[in-house]
Amino acid sequence: MTSIVRTVTFDAADPWELAGFWLQVFDVERPDDDHPEDPYAAVNTGSVKLLFERNNDPKRAKNRVHLDLEPDIPRDQEVERLVALGATIEHDHREPNGLGFVVMLDPAGNEFCVLRSAAERAATS
Repeated sequence: MTSIVRTVTFDAADPWELAGFWLQVFDVERPDDDHPEDPYAAVNTGSVKLLFERNNDPKRAKNRVHLDLEPDIPRDQEVERLVALGATIEHDHREPNGLGFVVMLDPAGNEFCVLRSAAERAATS
């Protein structure tokens, strides 16, 4: 018997608002049963569900788990798109030869990484 990842859950002061950011990241619709006053808000990415759960404890340290995003557009274009949506760059590990990744923060300060696209990886392999 094995397990699969069904949901990745994040604590959030405002689940509705934070889910709104991630809905734009994945370009998916908000579930019909999510409402602003609910203690939970979901983002169905197509491969895994992200769940944002109301918790007013402040974020104090680096995430122990984070998402690695592989965009379907060039990495640098995706980083620009995510900044326009409200993310910030925490650490830029891009290298002059095109390798590397970018550590970003969502509007609540949760870390995630943006990797190179499959096409970019294939071009340098």
